[in-house]
Amino acid sequence: MSKTIYTPNAPDAIGPYSQAKVSNGFVFASGQIAINPENGNVEAKTIEEQTEQVCKNISAILSEAKSSLEKVVKTTCFLSDMGDFSAFNEVYGKFFIGKPARSCVAVKELPKGVLVEVDVIAEI
Repeated sequence: MSKTIYTPNAPDAIGPYSQAKVSNGFVFASGQIAINPENGNVEAKTIEEQTEQVCKNISAILSEAKSSLEKVVKTTCFLSDMGDFSAFNEVYGKFFIGKPARSCVAVKELPKGVLVEVDVIAEI
């Protein structure tokens, strides 16, 4: 049986999905973009600022699920421009110090025109 996770400290889902689900000792978090949960807007402009907001959103969801960034086992990262790869990694590395398994791909476009989206799977 799975449990739906919701926290007001991360952005509300902008479609028919949940922030995360917990199942069999893992939390599966939906992709997060750089929405400020306080006002629902994308305020960050640079890849560094957006990555930081994304990581804060993920951390809030994981905390609500009784997990943490240290317990992340897999991430999937989507960049709108692979030219941002190094700058993205600089910020990402400050949050994901446990070096989880990861996929990182460039995509044509992301919701709300953002530069980055990240989803995670973490242990509880």
